[in-house]
Amino acid sequence: MIDKEQLRQSLLQTLHSQRKIALAAAESAHDAATHEQSVAETQYDTVGLEAAYLAHGQSQRVADCDTMINQLSSMVFRDFAEDDEIDIGALVTIDNKMICWFLPICGGYKLEHDVVVITPHSPLGQMLDSAESGEKLQDGRMITDIR
Repeated sequence: MIDKEQLRQSLLQTLHSQRKIALAAAESAHDAATHEQSVAETQYDTVGLEAAYLAHGQSQRVADCDTMINQLSSMVFRDFAEDDEIDIGALVTIDNKMICWFLPICGGYKLEHDVVVITPHSPLGQMLDSAESGEKLQDGRMITDIR
C-alpha cells in the first residue's frame, strides 16, 4: 500500500533540495552582478545587467519552492472510496499500471513506487478531474483504482 504521507515527505525533500540549489545559484548570480568587474565600461557591456536578471530569476525559483513547500506541508489528505470522484490528493491507478497522485502543484515529479504527480492543469489532469473508478478516459485508458 502506498502511503501518502511518505510520498509527501519524499516530495518535500526534493523541493528542499531544489530550493537549496536555487538559493546557491541566486547568491552566486548576485555576487557576479555586484562584483567590481561587472561594472559596465561601455553602453554595450551588459555583463552586470545579465547577472542581475539571472539573480532575480533564481530568487524567483527560491520563492516558488517556498510556496510549493508551504502549500504541500499544509495539505490534508484523505482516503478515497471506490465510488468517490477524483479530487485533490487522490492516488489514481490507470490501466492497472500507471499511478498518479492528483495534486495542485509539482506536476511531472516522479516519486517512489513510480508514482507521477499530475495537476488539474495538465491534459491528463483535466481528464481525471471529477472522474470515477471504472470510467474510461477520452484517450481510451481506464481508471482502475482511486485511493
